[in-house]
Amino acid sequence: MTRAVDHGTAKLMPDVDRERAWLLTVDGAPQSYVDLDAPTHLEFEYARRLGHVLDTVAREGRPLDVLHLGGGALTLPRYVAATRPGSRQDVVEADRGLLELVVGHLPLPQGSGIGLHAADARAWLETAPADAADVLIADVFGGSRVPAHLTSLAYARQAERVLRPDGVYLANLADAAPFAFLRSQLATFAAVFEEIALIAEPGVLRGRRFGNVVLIASHRPIETAALARRTASDTFPARVEHGGALREFVGAVRPVRDEDAVASPEPPGGAFGIG
Repeated sequence: MTRAVDHGTAKLMPDVDRERAWLLTVDGAPQSYVDLDAPTHLEFEYARRLGHVLDTVAREGRPLDVLHLGGGALTLPRYVAATRPGSRQDVVEADRGLLELVVGHLPLPQGSGIGLHAADARAWLETAPADAADVLIADVFGGSRVPAHLTSLAYARQAERVLRPDGVYLANLADAAPFAFLRSQLATFAAVFEEIALIAEPGVLRGRRFGNVVLIASHRPIETAALARRTASDTFPARVEHGGALREFVGAVRPVRDEDAVASPEPPGGAFGIG
């Protein structure tokens, strides 16, 4: 199934191995994978890592208030609704056509507690009430790049304002050596939050390939030991970096101002493409 949406061409492709599972791509770039019969199944590596953080931010099963910037096929909202029943969630997606395609063909379960909003992520964030979310997940890509206006210090401060004092910010980012973009994001969020950490596949951190990295930021200590156990034993093993090693990685890089903000780098050909 292929449809022109507001920001490109979206395609929903069935998984031949799973009866009600679908891959969503936009302009050929994989965006989301959803199994309607198994909402806790997270296919993509970065989604699994975000899921590990969601599993450790509060006791098992406790409902959370979660704000998702970027919707895709609503994979993570479905995951939270299944693992933490009673959670209240808002999803902000700039592409109204994409939202309509997803909810029309991959409907949300009754009583999911998921509210959908067709709006620009930062504009919506700037009007959202303060201290309203336990978790804020930023998974926004314009094509295959994180938009520039979602990378700056002003944006990070808005995210911090909307989170509760013990809230956790998560972002799906993508970069490769020499990691100019990733370092700038770590510096930016370290200027706003007391604690930062990242999760990445070792090959990405060693500069061997372009890939996704999960950024974690909060004012409370991050459960790095629990996360390290989960990510190391995952089907797609990853490493958790924090503390001195991360400060050394960031070095003297300064936070990003709105006037200096740039989108994340363009992935190399075939990095995320469908063959």
